[in-house]
Amino acid sequence: MPIQLSTSVVHLPDLISDLGLILATAAIAVLIFKLLKQPLVLGYLVAGFLAGSEFDFFPTVKDMNSVSVWAEIGVIFLLFSLGLEFSFKKLMKVGGTASITALTQIIGMVGLGYLVGYWMGWGKMNSLFLGVILSISSTTIILKTFDELGVKAQKFAGNVIGALIVQDILAILMMVLLSTVAVSQQFSGSELLQSVLKLIFFLIIWFTAGIFFIPTILKKAKHLLTDEMLLIVSLALCLLMVLFAANVGFSPALGAFIMGSIIAETTQAEHIEHLVKPVKDLFGAVFFVSVGMLIDPEMLVKYAIPVGILTVVVIFGQSFLSTIGTLLSGQPLKQSVQTGMSLSQIGEFSFIIATLGMTLKVTSDFLYPTVVAVSAITTFTTPFMVKFSTPFSAYIEKQLPKKWAKRIERYSANTQAIRSESNWRIVLRAYLIHVVIHSAIIVSIIVLSSTYVLPLLNGSKFAHIIAAFITLIIISPFLYALSLRRVAIEQVNELLKVRKYRGPIIMMVFLRAILTLVLFGFLLNVFFSPGIALVALVFCLVLFWLFPKKLTARYYKIEERFIKNLNARELAKAKRSRSDLTPWDGHMASFDVARESNIAGKTLEELRLREKLGINLAYIKRGDVVINIPSRNERIFPGDEISVIGTDGQLKELKVFLDQNETDAKPEIKEPDIVLRQIDLKNQEFIGKSIRESNLREKTNGLVVGIERNGKRYLNPESNMILSDGDILWIVGDKKLLNELTHN
Repeated sequence: MPIQLSTSVVHLPDLISDLGLILATAAIAVLIFKLLKQPLVLGYLVAGFLAGSEFDFFPTVKDMNSVSVWAEIGVIFLLFSLGLEFSFKKLMKVGGTASITALTQIIGMVGLGYLVGYWMGWGKMNSLFLGVILSISSTTIILKTFDELGVKAQKFAGNVIGALIVQDILAILMMVLLSTVAVSQQFSGSELLQSVLKLIFFLIIWFTAGIFFIPTILKKAKHLLTDEMLLIVSLALCLLMVLFAANVGFSPALGAFIMGSIIAETTQAEHIEHLVKPVKDLFGAVFFVSVGMLIDPEMLVKYAIPVGILTVVVIFGQSFLSTIGTLLSGQPLKQSVQTGMSLSQIGEFSFIIATLGMTLKVTSDFLYPTVVAVSAITTFTTPFMVKFSTPFSAYIEKQLPKKWAKRIERYSANTQAIRSESNWRIVLRAYLIHVVIHSAIIVSIIVLSSTYVLPLLNGSKFAHIIAAFITLIIISPFLYALSLRRVAIEQVNELLKVRKYRGPIIMMVFLRAILTLVLFGFLLNVFFSPGIALVALVFCLVLFWLFPKKLTARYYKIEERFIKNLNARELAKAKRSRSDLTPWDGHMASFDVARESNIAGKTLEELRLREKLGINLAYIKRGDVVINIPSRNERIFPGDEISVIGTDGQLKELKVFLDQNETDAKPEIKEPDIVLRQIDLKNQEFIGKSIRESNLREKTNGLVVGIERNGKRYLNPESNMILSDGDILWIVGDKKLLNELTHN
């Protein structure tokens, strides 16, 4: 009987077939663009165009709604990863230069973009979105360009990266404001102010609560969390914050960014970032491909003139405004021009903001493909702008009138001289931060209690009393801190010695006490009538007077936990950095290999670090794996931590070499399982043999990095050097094996 083959066809959901088409097209496109040494973002855009409905000679995505969902997930994980790389401390360290540069650029470009859009007849809402879209430079494109041109170690590059950090924060803020404007369809100053205050309030609450709870939870559960579980927990936290942000009226992307920035302060931030990267890359690729799908050739031909105009506006407007901002911050003319010309493009954040406009249905169909076209052109021009910024700055210096050049130099020098902060500014900032944070915490606890705790007790006769009492117990430490906690003690004591500052400081203390009473009254008014609230206020003030020590102890315990969690990452690094093993002026130091470092993928033999710089490689840490005393055939991978031994001068040269290859250094880090040990050679087994014949490398799983003989010192001795009685050896190797060798 012949065998009958089934002719039925299994139906494959469009979601699966579309995702397969997107990823296959993206893979081919990015490989081609990698070979052409072009930004991968452009490859994704081309892949999207090929898979979109506007290109007839290629399979087309069937269900665009599903792709839109995937793309929105991509935005969420892109912002989550950006948050993991970001730190609020990093923003505080950016300083005035980057902040002034970014603010000048964004304010100027928003206004310029709005005027250009309105001049072209695009309407108020299109013009507003256009201005915001044109104001944000591309972090991805700039970092890639710096890497390819090898300029990341130059001083202006630090200004550019700092400005990008500030831009990312301001972009998040502008997304919130655009959402508010889009909903109300009008430019109401009161509504915008309300949105800003609401955003600041929730940022404070999310950050303080997140830093207090999340690092503690991750630390206590560390022994239970495998890589798989840690990835799931991290993504779950991200999506929970996305849900919270959406429920209070903010962009989901904002929630993802905030959670990423909270996790960035934990000791497991690098590990989580490594685990999340494949997820981010996958969904990020889908997002950029979905952007490319919206490219309409007919629309681009129709709007070719606006594309050209906007390209010129971006290149020259961004360059000019960023240069002016950098000059205003007090930087020299050359660095200002280099900074300005480096920021002359738009990229991934512009796509996200354009997507927001389409999602809210407040922008026209032509805006999105126009923005994509401008981004593609400015991506190609960015390397040339960076490359020619140095000769162009020299040309401007020659052409400027000498009087102007001297004024710029004098202004830069004066600005650098007055950057030290006075005690009065330190006190003002400390008081403002203290009042804002504690007020936000108190108000949020009261609102949460009235919203969730009080309804649970509605069946009880004393529901309001119980709810108010619970709330009071929770906020009492913060009320104490708001009214009585001393802030900037040293600076305040110095200022009190000067008569003109005594009155203002006493007034600030008095205002804190008044604010505490107002918040206290707000609590009682939420749960009681005004008459009962007055009686309860007197009663609570008596309690505060009777139990000050307990309130103080509770607050300091909470504050200690918060500060410990906030500084946990730095404390962990500092703990690993202590080392007292230094042969002569040589010591151990550790470096992190960046993801796109030029040395990644090369063997130690190819790098020839010992021959070129005189340093020795002690170990390579790759995730949880440590490769002690790696062989010459061992390769360096992105994300590796390499520990080396050398003198201060040698390590300085190594840092310069690595900085040119996008690598960040951390001083003085020592792995506990591998040590640098001094050994007096008294063992007759080794005397008279060469270093190679002695098998010291095999016996210690280490390396002889120095020999002292008759007062002379030899760093990095050759393997054929004969060992003599009385030699002092410095060996880096396995701690246990070195101990055994010493005791034998």
